[in-house]
Amino acid sequence: MLMAPIFGSKFWGYHPPKWWSRLTCWLALCRIKTRGHEHLDPKQSYVFVANHQGAFDIFLVYGFLKQTVVWMQKQSLRKIPFVGYASEKAGHVFVDNSSVTSRATTIENAKKKISKGVSMVIFPEGARTRTGKMGRFKRGAFYLAKDMELPIVPLTINGPFDVLKRNTLKLKPGQKMELVIHPPIATKNLTQTEMEKLMDHARDIIHSELWEKYK
Repeated sequence: MLMAPIFGSKFWGYHPPKWWSRLTCWLALCRIKTRGHEHLDPKQSYVFVANHQGAFDIFLVYGFLKQTVVWMQKQSLRKIPFVGYASEKAGHVFVDNSSVTSRATTIENAKKKISKGVSMVIFPEGARTRTGKMGRFKRGAFYLAKDMELPIVPLTINGPFDVLKRNTLKLKPGQKMELVIHPPIATKNLTQTEMEKLMDHARDIIHSELWEKYK
């Protein structure tokens, strides 16, 4: 991401962070397991929705999803020197929930970023878990996918909660981490009622592959 202001391309906004993420996991002695890559088409754009366990979620997804992605990020990150600028250049989208108009602008910005195999990753819980358990989902990711007629792909993340919990700098190296990629779910032509059911269905799918201690 930090290379993006210099080179100004999606390549430098994604590939260096991918290898940096893998290096970070290696330095933390994390043991990585992934499954479900066969469900994805590298030429297709998706909206990935995942549970949010901790800071290492980003390293796990960036490093091992094997898809070109941009992220939906908190508006507060835009104020961090250089990071905000780099995130914009890398194509990431900042969430602004201050008003209906701002939310609509966020959606329109996201639509411009997702195309031709570039996908978006969103944590529908909105924040990292404090307990390891999965929280309630917000609707934004699902309506973005519906508006763009893109498939939703649930991702189950296991392990980052044990590596680095929320509100702590105490790293626990040598932990197992797992990324489970579930089959895509179509969103085209769904009704309002069907969208609500889709959100619950996606959450149930993610929950089904959580390790027992996170359920």
